[in-house]
Formats: sequence, structure tokens, C-alpha cells
Amino acid sequence: MKREIIAGGLVACALVGCGGEETGSMLDAHAVAQLREALSKEPPLPDGFTARPEQAWRIPFTQGDENCRAVLAAVGGQAPWQALTAQAAVSYRGDGLGEQAGVGVARYADGEAEEHLDELADAMDSCRELRTPSGTDLRSHSLPVEGLADDVADEAVGTRLRGRLNGYPYAMDVVLTRVGDMLVSVVHTGMDHVDAARTREVVDAVVSMASA
Repeated sequence: MKREIIAGGLVACALVGCGGEETGSMLDAHAVAQLREALSKEPPLPDGFTARPEQAWRIPFTQGDENCRAVLAAVGGQAPWQALTAQAAVSYRGDGLGEQAGVGVARYADGEAEEHLDELADAMDSCRELRTPSGTDLRSHSLPVEGLADDVADEAVGTRLRGRLNGYPYAMDVVLTRVGDMLVSVVHTGMDHVDAARTREVVDAVVSMASA
């Protein structure tokens, strides 16, 4: 898998576009409707999650490391735009303290899903620390995803961010997978602790829904 390092502000432009432009994308209304319908069905999520999807997950900070924010953008429905043909994003609430699962699914033409995952993987590698003046201080930790690609996806990368969000204990697991021409982005959040096994169950369920 070819990976090129894109540094600093360039990574955000390369991944999600600058100025909010959609140049290079070819959105297919039918494909968009299909993705939305797939995510609106009752999901096979772990026990404790709501069956009804809510609005797209939003990054809980507007400042901080650009690489971290670029990785998280796709979860909230702002996937890399080059060759994008469809995308949809939702969230589900869990019964744990502060627990939420954010889901973004994007479909691409011309094999671009693989290229975008490469770029996002590089950005994830560069996302070591995220700090803001409001009291957010999150540090990256390893999140094993071995076997995930063999079971449900073609490729997978992941990381855990843990520390404080606006001064409060906070953690999030981030898993990006490629399934054929789709990029599936998942974030699983909680106060202080997130169960990695539960994260895996969420990813499995989302990939199953998107691939149906």
C-alpha cells in the first residue's frame, strides 16, 4: 500500500478540500440515497446502543492538530472529496457514560478509496497530540486492528485518543476501513474509557450495514 506523507496544512486541503469546495467529486443521487437507507435501518450494534440513528457526529473541537481533525472529518460526513460519488453520516448513542458511535460511509470511483485511506493513515500516524486553549489535551495510543481487515474489510487502521476534552476525562477509538470502493469511518467515544472489544463490534456492524 503506497503511502505519501503530507504535512501541516496541506493534509487538510488534500483530504477534505479547501474552502468547502466539492471540485473533483461526482455525487450520484441514487448512490447517496442507498447509503442513507442502509444506515437508517435498525443496526446490529452492540447492546445498549439506540436503534434509531441521529444526526452526523460532530468533531468536539474546532482547533488543534490538523492531522487529527482531518482523520475525524470523514466520520462527520466530510470525507475526502476527490472522486467521491456518495456519502452519508449518522451517529448512535450508547448507554455508557458519554458513549456515542459516529459513522461515516463514503463511496468512490476510480479506485480512490484506497488512495484516500493511505492519506488518512499517514495523517493518523502524525496525530500524536491534540491540545486546545479550552482544556482539551488528547494523546494518541495504539489501537490494534489486526484481523479486522481479514474478517470484514480489505484494509483497516486505527488509533485511540485519550485524555481530557474541555477539562473532562474523555476517550475515543477511531477506526478507518476500506471495503472495496467504500471508505468506512467509525469513532467510538466515552468518558475516560472506551472498550476496544465494543469498538470492534461497532465497526463490524457498520461494515455489515454499509455492504448490504
